[in-house]
Amino acid sequence: MNAAESYGLMESQYIRTHHRHGPRENQCTSALVKHIKAPVNLVWSLVRRFDQPQKYKPFVSRCVMNGDLGIGSVREVNVKSGLPATTSTERLELLDDKEHILGIRIVGGDHRLRNYSSIITVHPEVLDGRPGTMVIESFVVDVPDGNTKDETCYFVEALIRCNLKSLADVSERMAVLDRTEPINY
Repeated sequence: MNAAESYGLMESQYIRTHHRHGPRENQCTSALVKHIKAPVNLVWSLVRRFDQPQKYKPFVSRCVMNGDLGIGSVREVNVKSGLPATTSTERLELLDDKEHILGIRIVGGDHRLRNYSSIITVHPEVLDGRPGTMVIESFVVDVPDGNTKDETCYFVEALIRCNLKSLADVSERMAVLDRTEPINY
C-alpha cells in the first residue's frame, strides 16, 4: 500500500519524510492520519508516554516498564479481553521530543503481530482557527500464515483507528479544560 498517495500534500510530505518502513514481500504496511482539535504539546504529552499507553489506548489494561524510558526500554502490556491476545512486549526504538516522533517495535507476546514496527509523528496545524494537531501513525508487520495482506492491514488499521480516535477524545477533553487562544492569521 502507498498511503501517501491517498492524502493531501502536507500528510504525504510527512509520510514520505518520517514513515518509511521498506516492507518485505511477506509484510504489509500502511499509514493513518488523525486531525485533533488540541494543541500539539498536549497531544505529544500523551503520545510520548511509552510507560503509560493506557492513558489513551483503549485496549491496554496495564503496562509494566523494564528500563528507564530511554531508547531500548521495554514495556510489558496487558491487553483487554476481546482481542486475540493477552500480552505484548514492546521496545522503544525512537523518542524525539523536538520532532515529536515515537517509534516502537513489538518483540514478543501471545499474538500474531510478528516483526511489527510503528512510527507515530505529531505535527502542529490550525483547525477552525485554533491550535490543532495532525497525528500520523504508520506500521509494517508480517502477514501471518493463512491471512492475506489486505486482511492483515485491515485488522491493524482498525486497532490504530481506535487508538487515534481515543487519543483525539482524551486530548480534546483535556484541551477544553485548558482553553487555548485562537490563532489570528
